[in-house]
Amino acid sequence: MGWHKPAAEALRVAPGFDLADLDTRSTPGWRGKKRAGRDAMATRGHELADLQEKLYAHGRTGGDRSVLLVLQGMDTAGKGGVVRTVLGMVDPQGVALTAFGVPTPEEAAQHYLWRIRQALPEPGTLGVFDRSHYEDVLVVRVEGLVPATTWEPRFEEINAFEREVVESGTTIVKVLLAISPEEQAHRLRRRLERPHKHWKYVPGDIDARERWPDYQQAYQDALDRTSTEHAPWHVVPADRKWFSRLAVAELVGRALEGLELDWPVTAVDVEAELARLEASEV
Repeated sequence: MGWHKPAAEALRVAPGFDLADLDTRSTPGWRGKKRAGRDAMATRGHELADLQEKLYAHGRTGGDRSVLLVLQGMDTAGKGGVVRTVLGMVDPQGVALTAFGVPTPEEAAQHYLWRIRQALPEPGTLGVFDRSHYEDVLVVRVEGLVPATTWEPRFEEINAFEREVVESGTTIVKVLLAISPEEQAHRLRRRLERPHKHWKYVPGDIDARERWPDYQQAYQDALDRTSTEHAPWHVVPADRKWFSRLAVAELVGRALEGLELDWPVTAVDVEAELARLEASEV
């Protein structure tokens, strides 16, 4: 039971990867069922909390490292659930979550990467992007918001931008949550049938669903052209929520472990301070 192949390896986009061939109910790299996944998530949660606290302490003492989780996926793919689950396991003071929607007038007046730069995680921080700069080669393309002559050059711009971010000390974990159209229909139906879920439903979700093949092609092109050595893509089958959440937690955990951080060494004379504490009167 457990990961028989590292998640970062099993889920990483390799040359020749075809999104259309992905079984969105599969569990790449994982051997076990839902209960084993829940047990593993609990264990990983404790480890994540410790690793993230080390990162936060590192940043508070002059370090320059950070981690950025980039989440993409069709509506209902589970981005919100992943964010709640993964971030719920760590200290919120060391987390920066940004959910990117339609650009504001101020943002629209700038280069499309301007608002992304504003949201990059500070040293010591675990940053999470719920949608990201990839909307500018996905939505704008499929919806025809800008011509191909505008979005086509952005692939190379994004690669250069991400290299710059990585070289500045940020580890980027890019995840595409891949859901099937059948599972999406099921989740949308549940939102409509449950009054307490109505707030999550947006009529535009159906509009995007009707362009499913176009979005899948746009995602495929993004994977092909922006999965690099410094910022590779990972595709997580998302029809099984327990697996997608476990997989993302594992990817983030491995990224934090890869920083090889330890607790900062204090400049305080600990013995002297203990003596002062014992001698203090309150």
